[in-house]
Amino acid sequence: MILLLSAAHPSDDMRVVRKEGESLAAAGWAVTHLSPAPARPIGPVAVETVPRTARRHRWRALYARAMALRPRVIHASEPDAWIIAWLAARRTGARLVLDVHEHYPSRLDARLPAWLRPVAQGAIRRVMRALGRRADAVVLAKDGLAQDFPGARCIAVRNHALVPEGLPRRRHGSGPVTLLHLGAIGVARGWPVLLEALALCPAETRLLVIGRFTDGSEAAFHAAAAGRGLAGRITCTGWLPAEAAMARAAMADINLILFQPGEENHRLALPHKLFDGMALGLPVIAPRFATGVAEIVEGSGCGLLVDVTAPAAIAAAVAELGDADRRAALGEAGWQAARGAWGWPAEAEKLVALYRELLA
Repeated sequence: MILLLSAAHPSDDMRVVRKEGESLAAAGWAVTHLSPAPARPIGPVAVETVPRTARRHRWRALYARAMALRPRVIHASEPDAWIIAWLAARRTGARLVLDVHEHYPSRLDARLPAWLRPVAQGAIRRVMRALGRRADAVVLAKDGLAQDFPGARCIAVRNHALVPEGLPRRRHGSGPVTLLHLGAIGVARGWPVLLEALALCPAETRLLVIGRFTDGSEAAFHAAAAGRGLAGRITCTGWLPAEAAMARAAMADINLILFQPGEENHRLALPHKLFDGMALGLPVIAPRFATGVAEIVEGSGCGLLVDVTAPAAIAAAVAELGDADRRAALGEAGWQAARGAWGWPAEAEKLVALYRELLA
C-alpha cells in the first residue's frame, strides 16, 4: 500500500489525491490518503483522517496511524508530514518520498523581521537537506526547488493541468465580462489592487470570487468593496467542491492571477487556478514577474502578462480582452495547451515510473 501523508492538506486535495493518488491507483497500487479531518472521499483513493486538533496532538495521531497501516511507501506532502513520515519509515522500513510544493525556506519571511530571515532560512534549509538525503526520492511540483535538496534524488512532477472528463468549456460572446478569481484569496494574492482595477473597468464588469480568504481579510475586502461602491458587482461563493467550482468558473470570461511581488513562492508559483482556467478555455491576466506562470502564458499564448501592482495595467488588460474574438483566441490556445504540452498525463508517467522502481 502507498500512503499519502498530509499534515495540513485536505483529504481531497487536488495535487495529492486527484493527481498523484489517482494516477498511482490507476497504475494498480492500493493508495490511502491520511490527513486531518474532515474526510471527503473521492475516486479510487481511500481516505483516513485524524482529528484536526492542536499541531502536536495531530502529529502524534498521524504518526500512530501511519505506523499501524504499515505502508510500503510513505509519500509526504509538506514539511510537518516529512518529519512524521521519516520517523515512521525508520520504524516500518517503508520507502520515503518527499513531495515539495513550495519554496519553504521563504515561507516565514512575512512573519519575521528582516534581520532574522536569513537565520530562519538557513535553519530550514539544513533540515530540508538532511531529510532529502534520507529520502528515497524528492518529488518537485515546480521548477526552482531542487537547489534546496543537494545530494538528494530529485524528480520533477510538475503541477500541470488535470482535465476531467465532461469539463464545461466557455464559449465567448459579446457583452459585459465577468472576471474570475479562483482559489485562495488574500491581500498578498492581490485583492486590494483587484478592487482598484475593477473600479477602473466599465460599470457592467462583474467579479466572481470562488474560494476562501486565507489571511483573515474577508471583512476588510467587503468593507473596501462597499466603500468603492463595488459591492453590487461582486459575487463571493466561498469554498465549493471541485466539480461545482469548475462549473461556476465556466460562467466567467477572464481568469485572474494577481500574486503580488515580494514572496519567492509567488515568483515560482505554478498554481492550480492557472491550469483550471486554461482547461475551461478562459484567457488569463497574470503577473509578469512570476517566472513559472509567465513561461506557460507566453509559451501557450493563453493570456496577457502585466504589472500586477498597477490597477491601470490590469484594467487595460481587461479592456483588451473585452473583445470576444480576442478572448476566444487566447482561451482556445489555453484549452489546447491544457490537453497537450501542459497537461498532467506526462507528469503522471514520471511519478508512476518512480514508483515502479521503488516497488520493484
